[in-house]
Amino acid sequence: MSSYGSLDVEVGVFGPAEMDRAKDFYLAHGFAVLRGLWPEEYIDRLDAACSQAQADVAAGRLGERHRSRDHFDPTDGSATPTVHYVLHVSEVVEQVREAFHHPAVGQLVEDLIGPHWLLEGGLFGVVFQDARSDSESGYSRIGWHSDWQGGPHLARWPSTAITIHLDATSPANGFLRVLPGSHLWATPAPAIEEKPEGWQDKGGRTDQDPPIPMPSAFGRIPGEVALYCQRGDVLLHDCYLWHAAARGTDDTVGRRHLRGSWYTGREDQGVVPGQFVKNAAR
Repeated sequence: MSSYGSLDVEVGVFGPAEMDRAKDFYLAHGFAVLRGLWPEEYIDRLDAACSQAQADVAAGRLGERHRSRDHFDPTDGSATPTVHYVLHVSEVVEQVREAFHHPAVGQLVEDLIGPHWLLEGGLFGVVFQDARSDSESGYSRIGWHSDWQGGPHLARWPSTAITIHLDATSPANGFLRVLPGSHLWATPAPAIEEKPEGWQDKGGRTDQDPPIPMPSAFGRIPGEVALYCQRGDVLLHDCYLWHAAARGTDDTVGRRHLRGSWYTGREDQGVVPGQFVKNAAR
């Protein structure tokens, strides 16, 4: 880590030759950022392919499988609506699947959670996401949650989420907020009226109860960290980590990334649309 003041400039960022350090950091804090896995030209090609898929969804050239509800958002002032999500994008962009199967990432995930599988065929699959800061956008921010809270009744956990950044993040276009170490707590499941079979009331890397309640929306948590990623960075975060996405301050720029998750549990569970439990404010 580099520094030019009294604190490190960046926290939790590791190069391709620092995978052991990345593993130790992730296990302690619940996240790690990998930088420099691909040359800029590779990210350019990945970006172009994802942009084409986004345009194909908007134009109706890709089927309903790749659309999400409320996926059109004309708030950028143009005649062409913005598609916030392309679901199952790895099925139509081979380079996306290739990126998620990078050998260094695969080995790190193996070291972190053991034998694993990438959720592609069911639920949302690997998703291209385009966040816009306008308050009327379909995807601009996400409140505090852990990924596990989206399926406390499923036996596919634990997991680690992978985000590949096509845009650098900043206060202008939004960024991820995380609470380091929160993956070690047994976080309560969302409060719902009818609990499906297999429901677990708590989930975490230990049985320790959280020392503070998780905010119900976007409130500040003492000790939270803002993660600013560069274009091409790969962010890994644990399924039990508390995190939230902050809305950007500039309506003229977006925050595009690819998101998927590697799981260790049952591969035949949680792949049917409708099994997702809403676990965060929007």
